[in-house]
Amino acid sequence: MKNLIIILLAMLSFACSDSNSVSVQSPDGKIKVDYWIDQSSNNYYSVSTGGKVILQPSFIGFELDNGEKIGTNIQIVSVRKSKVNQSWKPVYGKLAEVPDIYNQVEIRLKENSDRAREFEVTFRVYNEGVAFNVNFLSDQENEELRIQEELTEFSLTDNYNCWVSDRAQSEYRKVPVNEISNPVERPLVVEAGNKFLAIGEAKLIDFSRMKMQAGDTSNSLMAVLHDQPKIKLPYTTPWRTIMIGESPGELLENNYFLQNLNDPCSIDDVSWIKPGKVIREVTLTTKGGIACVDFAAKNGLQYVEFDAGWYGLEYDETSDATTITVDPKRSPGPLDLLKVIDYANSKGIGIILYVNRRALEKQIDEILPLYQSWGVKGLKYGFVQVGSQEWTAWLHDAVKKAAKYELMVDIHDEYRPTGFSRTYPNLMTQEGIRGDEESPDNRHTLITLFTRMLAGAGDNTICYYAPRVTEKMGGHVSQLAKAVMMYSPWQFLFWYDRPPNSSDVIGGVPGAKDFIVETPELKFFKNMPTVWDDTKVIEGKIGEFATVARKSDKDWFLGSLTGENSHKLQLDLSFLDAGENYEAIIYSYDPEIDVPTKVRIDTKTVNPSSELNFNIMPNSGLAIHFRQM
Repeated sequence: MKNLIIILLAMLSFACSDSNSVSVQSPDGKIKVDYWIDQSSNNYYSVSTGGKVILQPSFIGFELDNGEKIGTNIQIVSVRKSKVNQSWKPVYGKLAEVPDIYNQVEIRLKENSDRAREFEVTFRVYNEGVAFNVNFLSDQENEELRIQEELTEFSLTDNYNCWVSDRAQSEYRKVPVNEISNPVERPLVVEAGNKFLAIGEAKLIDFSRMKMQAGDTSNSLMAVLHDQPKIKLPYTTPWRTIMIGESPGELLENNYFLQNLNDPCSIDDVSWIKPGKVIREVTLTTKGGIACVDFAAKNGLQYVEFDAGWYGLEYDETSDATTITVDPKRSPGPLDLLKVIDYANSKGIGIILYVNRRALEKQIDEILPLYQSWGVKGLKYGFVQVGSQEWTAWLHDAVKKAAKYELMVDIHDEYRPTGFSRTYPNLMTQEGIRGDEESPDNRHTLITLFTRMLAGAGDNTICYYAPRVTEKMGGHVSQLAKAVMMYSPWQFLFWYDRPPNSSDVIGGVPGAKDFIVETPELKFFKNMPTVWDDTKVIEGKIGEFATVARKSDKDWFLGSLTGENSHKLQLDLSFLDAGENYEAIIYSYDPEIDVPTKVRIDTKTVNPSSELNFNIMPNSGLAIHFRQM
């Protein structure tokens, strides 16, 4: 940590009759949280920014299985305020250094009853938003509590529109707050007048997942837990979070906010944790594996992933992930996986193996040391169970166990991140996204960028040469742009693509029909890293257009997408390093060019004073590599 300043301002003890309220502001003074106990001895909070209320009085609390309510019939016992001004260096990320600056208040509360149970509510107020949690203190009468439901509210000032998805991988739609009749995913982005809010949670490790739906009062949202968690005292709940920004782009730039609310890295030696670009091997054959390794080595990729079917039918409860037994419905083989792993390691290419949750749940303690002995670099956990307290705890423990054997992890299907990769950075990426496997058009990707991607890295499964790219997904230039815009330390670039000299087998992988015809623009992927020193959202409107620039060492990479309408991009290059000249290698769509992917490549010399102008067609994109000269 750098520039750590923690100042304990005061420890104030007073009776409820002396003071029933507490306030705390963000370091820049723009965001203010008010917390108070009302005349009925119930607790509430509100949030304002720039002197304008954006969250009206909202209750914080829980109902226990015996009907008791936490957050009612209470008084303030003491208040402790502190300031933190620090930064930290991630193992990898979107920034070389992450600011972590906030003002905090810890409010100790006591019930007005014979039991006089005590607990704490903590607020952290950053320039980027607000977070709060509840700390259940030790109780001599009860070692455990069973929570029946959460009663926490987020009461908005109007019936604002929100971007909602029912599941982590379902489509987004725009609906008013009062019409959210069923629980929807987090973070939930709200267009609150001239502000954008993203309501969600952070540091969900061993508790029930929270979703949100319309509350009992107009214009309010209510936290909804997946099940009834049992907690052993003392216990601190996950953070409830409200990111606040002037624009969707500001929210995206600041989404380190969730990681800041998680514990620092718990892995002493992180030298084996290596981000990179990935091709999926779709044939499940030795020949196909060798061809993928050669393609990766030639084109600047770092990993080859073997997906479902390499150890048998993934949905079979008796499947054995300690064996190399190809599912005949997916491929006739043959697959000498150990030979491919050894060959890959000789070429500096890592192998990632997929394991479905059926085998994973039964065999995790057996397969992790086995795969390490094979020379495997990482795993993809597939179809994991999510939502409940039991499986939330199990899954995060499975990431910790993988770290013990120096194995990186990609969690697939419905899991969405809440910042755990700060603590265990071997969790490289995760799905929880309606990615290219679902063939979304650019409009939906431009919604995902400013909603799902606020949660953290997303495995978008780019499928560069698949027919669906031109049929449904904005063409190949859009795919280049997405590789920059949709952040993932493990970036899958070729999801349905077979390299030259691969096997003729395509098995049960739909869409993997043709062989890759290597085209000139692959040098963009070859030169592009997957983690960054700086990130700038140049412009963006949810579902319509966006431009994102990211820096690595001396170079910048830029991606831009359009939705259903064309967009005139006037690109101010002042984000480039002062006093430096750059070669701008521009990748654009040209229907007349004699290249199968219709990607045109132009070069220009530019500097921070330059401006570039583009008219990007509907459902298309633009990618640029600014190479410092």
